[in-house]
Amino acid sequence: MHELGLLTSVVAAVEKATAQTDAPIEVVGLRVGTMSGAVPEALQGSWPIATAGTRLTTARLEIEVVTAQILCTACGLTQEIDEFYALTCPACGVGCGNLIHGREFEVAYAELATGT
Repeated sequence: MHELGLLTSVVAAVEKATAQTDAPIEVVGLRVGTMSGAVPEALQGSWPIATAGTRLTTARLEIEVVTAQILCTACGLTQEIDEFYALTCPACGVGCGNLIHGREFEVAYAELATGT
């Protein structure tokens, strides 16, 4: 239930950021890194529970998965890595632990309903 705790914080942040409007919140977008520890499928499954009884009850959750990447200081290349990353650059083999993407867990946007 780690994801439920994360989403509870997201809901609180979005409610605070949109407190000055009465417009319904239609969509909340998250950026979630593959090395963040959050599981996108579990986030989607927990969304209805986290939003129950809030202004976000009817809001849809969209998740952008951010692939983990390292920047190798030896060869200067940026390389995508997976969960089996062995702390060496996939391009040159030199030891490298400079993770530049993949830890993200952030609210990217919240879309409000607009009157037509």
